[in-house]
Amino acid sequence: MHTHDILVIAAAIAPDRAAVVSGGGALTYAELAERANRLANALAAGGVGPGDRVAVMDVNTPLHFEAYFAAARLDAVYAPLNFRGRGEEIGYPLRNAAPKAVIAGERYAPLIEQLRGDAASASVFAVDGGEPPDGWRAYQTLMDEGGAEEAIFPEGAPEDTAALLFTAGTTGQPKAAMLSHESFTSFMLANVEPPDPDAEERTLLTLPLYHVAGLQAALAGVYGGRVIVLQRQFEAGEWLALAERHRIARALVVPTMLKQLIDHPAFPNADLSSLRVLTYGGAPMPPPLIERAVARLPGVQFINAFGQTETGSTIAMVPPEDHDLSGPPEVAAKRRRRLASIGKPLPDVEVRIVREDGSEAGVGEQGEIAARGPRLMRGYWGQPEATAEASRGGWLYTGDLGYKDEDGYIHLSGRAKDFVKRGGEMVAPEEVEQLLHGCAGVEECAVIGLPDETWGEAVAAVVVPTADGAPTEESLLAACESLARFKRPERVFFVEELPRNALGKVLKGELRARFGG
Repeated sequence: MHTHDILVIAAAIAPDRAAVVSGGGALTYAELAERANRLANALAAGGVGPGDRVAVMDVNTPLHFEAYFAAARLDAVYAPLNFRGRGEEIGYPLRNAAPKAVIAGERYAPLIEQLRGDAASASVFAVDGGEPPDGWRAYQTLMDEGGAEEAIFPEGAPEDTAALLFTAGTTGQPKAAMLSHESFTSFMLANVEPPDPDAEERTLLTLPLYHVAGLQAALAGVYGGRVIVLQRQFEAGEWLALAERHRIARALVVPTMLKQLIDHPAFPNADLSSLRVLTYGGAPMPPPLIERAVARLPGVQFINAFGQTETGSTIAMVPPEDHDLSGPPEVAAKRRRRLASIGKPLPDVEVRIVREDGSEAGVGEQGEIAARGPRLMRGYWGQPEATAEASRGGWLYTGDLGYKDEDGYIHLSGRAKDFVKRGGEMVAPEEVEQLLHGCAGVEECAVIGLPDETWGEAVAAVVVPTADGAPTEESLLAACESLARFKRPERVFFVEELPRNALGKVLKGELRARFGG
């Protein structure tokens, strides 16, 4: 299925329903479809055709929806840029994607204009709001010039590339994952209910739309005919106010967002009675945090969704029933173990744990997580060697290490590059982190390897203390004595916060650079 079709279907079933709510305004599904058509006409007149890239740089605004579906209409490729980026963080993606059109919010157009040489491939520059820089056009003018007539565009195929999404690039230059229309629609067809003309569901979208989780949530919202309330950028107090004002039923957050929400002074008095489903993912969830959230939101179904850019978002999940910690102690204990996992593979994806020789690992045996299915990326744009390394024999090798338990739940051991190599032994950071998260006075922690002349690497823990009292280094080292000697941290560093990317993942490379000198 082509993603252009999901907007056509939603607009036919619920044309007058609000599709995107942002700021003080809203676009109905009929209006969104018309504006996407106008923009497609304008882009086509500017030379954009099948396979050409349309770069977009803005916070969460309706512009992303219009640009995505306009590009899809042309069988072109949506290429969102990280609005937090600066300099080469934007220059490299512009050169790499070589877009034919660049559309930016008013705050970001001057930044891209400074990098005009990196966008030399573009023939269309448009800015949404503000005064257009020289050589740029006002976005609304571009839209008006497109006209409302239904143009005939090439029929795209589900396997055509729909989006180029850039990875975080924590080591070296980021890579652009090519995700097809089928990467998104295969998930929707298996996991999302189609539009109901008589019932609407309201969802709050706060994850950035340059990230696969945000884009997948946006497209799933359109496929389901939901009312999508956009938050430009996450701020906990505003999130609570939006959820209450719009009677939000469904939302997606990362662990750091969830912590800020339940710690916010407005949380105890916020009316979240409409909230039915809260999905979280994007980074490991500390067990004490999710247990606290479940207790404070007893009427909400929690889902832990695991995936990455290259997998087209979710491939495994921990379902709501495993978040219910009531019942007999043995049942609660099993569910707590499951909460520390990434869950079981979704029905439409194959996931296995692979040994170094390519064979499948047994129960409890550690290996690399590999996945296969229609949702996975087509490869990395312009990087055949990186594609060949990641995709082998029809399987995508994720770079995440883990194991399956006797019930089929997958437990992460960490990223392969983050493993600590001490004296020939491999130490899984997540095993040590889970133990430390259970210690009094530990709010958050990260385990890293630091250079050591004797052992190659030494295990170190970086800890954020709780507000009500910090643990001592001695008490934490003593708590780790239950681990094998080679796994025990030799140093503990205390910090006010852990460095994270926009989706909440801890930047362990920054910690190694900071404490490994």
